[in-house]
Amino acid sequence: MIKVIAAHYPGNFRVTLEFSDGIIGEFDGRTLLQRRGSLLEPLRDEAYFGRCFVDTGALCWPNGLELAPARLRESVRLLEPA
Repeated sequence: MIKVIAAHYPGNFRVTLEFSDGIIGEFDGRTLLQRRGSLLEPLRDEAYFGRCFVDTGALCWPNGLELAPARLRESVRLLEPA
């Protein structure tokens, strides 16, 4: 089972994620924000979007929004390890 083990927010609605399988990728949150929903509205404020954190292997925000790690893993742009 894939898990997010680390998240770093460098800015511009993009989150660098490290997964339990060793893959590092960049999640572009602007794609997510094209959708509508009450949990997504606070994320339109970049300062709030940047408050993301990892909880039990998922990417989360303080309002309760959680993104499934397997879905994130499929959607990230792969990055070279540092």
